[in-house]
Amino acid sequence: MRLGFSIGTLGPVAATPGDQMKLVQEAERLGYASVWASEGYGADPATTLAWLAGGTERIGLGTGILQISGRTAIAAAMAAATIDRLSNGRFLLGLGTSGPQVAEGWHGHRYERPLAHLRDYVQVVRTALAGKPVRHEGPTLVLPLPGGRGKELTLAVEPVRKPLPVHLAAMGPKAITLAGEIADGWLPIHFPPEHLAESLPLLREGAAKAGRQVSSIAVSPMVMAMVDDDADYARDLVRPMLALYLGGMGTRKVNFYNRLAHRLGYADAAARVQDAYLEGGLGEAMEELPDPLVDTLTLCGTPARVRERLAAYRDAGATTLIAGLNAPTVDDRSEQLGLLAELNSSLPG
Repeated sequence: MRLGFSIGTLGPVAATPGDQMKLVQEAERLGYASVWASEGYGADPATTLAWLAGGTERIGLGTGILQISGRTAIAAAMAAATIDRLSNGRFLLGLGTSGPQVAEGWHGHRYERPLAHLRDYVQVVRTALAGKPVRHEGPTLVLPLPGGRGKELTLAVEPVRKPLPVHLAAMGPKAITLAGEIADGWLPIHFPPEHLAESLPLLREGAAKAGRQVSSIAVSPMVMAMVDDDADYARDLVRPMLALYLGGMGTRKVNFYNRLAHRLGYADAAARVQDAYLEGGLGEAMEELPDPLVDTLTLCGTPARVRERLAAYRDAGATTLIAGLNAPTVDDRSEQLGLLAELNSSLPG
C-alpha cells in the first residue's frame, strides 16, 4: 500500500504556500506516491497543483476533489490536460458531486440528479481528453447546446497520459457502484478499513457492469491522521476537523459524513454533534464527539495502533492511503509524514 498526502487548501489555517511546498517536497523525498489538494469554498486546487508541479519532480498531483458544480466538464478537462503537461504526466483528476450547501449556496447550481450529472460529466471529460470532437447527449448535459450557434470542438492541448486517470469521491452505495463502473480510482472519505472492505462488493458490482476487473481500479481512502504516544492528544488534534465534517459539511438533511457515522452505528452521537454545531458552533460539536467515533473515522493514536490500522487498510483493499494532517505546526506535520512513512514501510509482507 502506498501513501498519499492531502494538503487541504492553501488557506490561513493550513499553512503558507511556501510551507505547503516544503511539506510536499518532503513527502516526495519520503516516497509518497501522491499529493492531493482540496476545494471546498476556498483555494482552487487546480491552480495549487499547477504551482506545486513546478517545485516537484516525481510525486503524483491529484485534485481531492474538484466539485463538478463549480466548473463545466470542458473546463475540468482543460485544467487536467494543462496540469498533466506542466507536470510531465503526473496529474490525477479527482471529481465529486459535493452537496447542496456548496452546489446551490456557493455555485448556484441546482443539486438534482447528482449521480446522473456525474456520469455525464465524466463522459464529456473523457471525450475531450481523448482528443475527440465533443458531442454528448445525456439526461443532464447536452453539447453542443441545442438550438445554439456553437459547433463541436476538440481540445487543442493533449495530456501526457492517455487515458488520464479519473478518480471519483463516493460514499453512498449507488455512488460507489458508479465509481466501479466509470472511474479509474475510488476516493472514499473517512471510511474505516472495516467499512472499506464491506463496500468493495459495490465497487466490484460496478466494474462488472463495465466488463472489467475491480483490481484495475485504484482504491484510495482519504483519512485524517495523527500519530502520538499520547492517544488523547492525538484525538484532540483531529477533533476540530472531524466535528466540522460531521456538523457543518452540508445541510441538516444532507450531510454525507454524518450519514456515514449513522451507517457505522454512531447515529446518536452523530446527531448530537450536528445539533451542537448548528446550534452552538465548533466548540460545542467537539465536546459531543466520543472517543470511539474519533478512533473509527480517523487514523490516530499511538504508533502501535496506527501501524495496526495501516495494516487493516492494506488488508481491506486500499492501494493508496491518503493522509490529512492536523498537527499544529509545519515541523510537526513534516514529522508526521515521516512517522507514517516509517510505520507503513514496517508492515510485514
